[in-house]
Amino acid sequence: MAVFLTRVLRLVVHTAPATSDTARPVPRWILRLAYALPVILLPSCLWRLPFALHFDMGQRHDGPGMPGYWISIPYVVGLSVVSELIAFLCIGLVRGWGEVTPGWLPLIGGRRVRPLAAVVPAVLGGLILTLLFTSVPLGGGQALTFSGVVDVQPYDNGWWKALAAVCTGPVELWGPIVLVLAIAYYVRRRGETAPETVAGTEQEPGGRTIPTAVG
Repeated sequence: MAVFLTRVLRLVVHTAPATSDTARPVPRWILRLAYALPVILLPSCLWRLPFALHFDMGQRHDGPGMPGYWISIPYVVGLSVVSELIAFLCIGLVRGWGEVTPGWLPLIGGRRVRPLAAVVPAVLGGLILTLLFTSVPLGGGQALTFSGVVDVQPYDNGWWKALAAVCTGPVELWGPIVLVLAIAYYVRRRGETAPETVAGTEQEPGGRTIPTAVG
């Protein structure tokens, strides 16, 4: 188990490459921002895992208890895994595989990704995430969210509340970061045309024409 967790952490916590492999260069700060996203979401993903085993992390609940393990474990673990997978997909907005699909993918491998095919889902996703995770404190134990004015989640003491704020607070950056990456992706690929090829040659994603074998 320890070995598995170590490998997962190494996969999540990795630094951005020195240079991009895209057709046009990616600003260094955009590259770092994309690679930071999985790390930004990691604390909240780890914080929610105890809920799968019905540990409430200091939260007080007056309603019905938690669902059975057969629901809570797949739901909580799946939510954390899906969150990290989405964050990893956002790295494609700054990498070559976000412009030309990897060759090992069936049917679509090696095909050029149309800019809007990546930009539109990213913008919509960023807007949805911003609406879902943004809240404005109103005082009196209430906050303004997308669904209206809601009661703030109470905790047993300030320590549990502080831990939740530190772990889950960065999630509010998820949507805005995706929007920034989507805009940068669109600006970088704006006006880009499909690579042209001639007999006996092909073009790499960077635009360099190379000869191919003719049989």
